[in-house]
Amino acid sequence: MTIPEDLRYTKDHEWIKLLEDGSTALVGITDFAQHELGDIVFVELKSAGTVLKQHEVFGTVEAVKTVADLFAPVAGELLELNALLDSAEIVNQDPYNDGWLVKMKVASPEAVHALLDAEAYRQLTGE
Repeated sequence: MTIPEDLRYTKDHEWIKLLEDGSTALVGITDFAQHELGDIVFVELKSAGTVLKQHEVFGTVEAVKTVADLFAPVAGELLELNALLDSAEIVNQDPYNDGWLVKMKVASPEAVHALLDAEAYRQLTGE
């Protein structure tokens, strides 16, 4: 499993990456999560403009065998949904790059830094 060092992680297996402006971030599911879910066939997300609290559900990922909720890693506003998700298998193929789910304006960049780093996430997953 791939666990990039430059991301932060949640216990719910989402990742977040602050962009260069320091207040906008990309969010997706981890390689571990996509592997556990299996073949992803559909992703449903709340619309851009939705304001989320930390841990609030912002969508679902539907795989062949199950449906999993997606939880906001931090509070903020959804700015953009990944247009490539029309082909949901992109999440399986490239969860950390082309398979990102949403771009969000984070309410507190400090909250991102408080999430799990790569080493802590490795320990959580046993990888």
